[in-house]
Amino acid sequence: MIRRLVILAASLALAPSLAAAAPPAWIVDKAASHLTFSSSVSGQAFTGSFRNWNAVIHFDPKDLAHSDVAATIDIASAATGNGDRDTEIPGQDWFWTSHFPRATFVARGFQPAGPGRYLAAGVLTIRDKAKPLTLPFSLAITGASAKMSAQVALNRLAFGVGQGEWQATDTVPAGVTVHIDLAAHRTP
Repeated sequence: MIRRLVILAASLALAPSLAAAAPPAWIVDKAASHLTFSSSVSGQAFTGSFRNWNAVIHFDPKDLAHSDVAATIDIASAATGNGDRDTEIPGQDWFWTSHFPRATFVARGFQPAGPGRYLAAGVLTIRDKAKPLTLPFSLAITGASAKMSAQVALNRLAFGVGQGEWQATDTVPAGVTVHIDLAAHRTP
């Protein structure tokens, strides 16, 4: 009984210090942040954006092993500025947003990749297809503000984006480039 009380007291004494060691939370400044993608149709380049998305971020460059991010993208919020293309994007051949309304990226633990550069190894899920993804990014932290920039190439076919006639890559290539420009503020 005494031994249990000693273990319980030691656990309670360590709990506040363990909680204090967690990386700080960062809140995305949505007005200053952008999630875009680029590809082409019949050789004509285009850029689109996701208007609705969010990320829960815990990050400390001195504690990369315990840092994490969970991003959720509302796929139906995709817009390219072309009415025909924007009408097709939510359809069954592309994102099928009625069945798969969200895409997610979850990473737990980061690695340094040079001054102000990091790698987030995680899992990207689109159309319920989860694939490993390493996201290289640059980050500048000034006081309680941070600016992150990333670019990563994806194969849309690996996620089932482009069904039927759109599986062929002669009109729309398999490669899509995703660009992330994110501004965030550390919580107090």
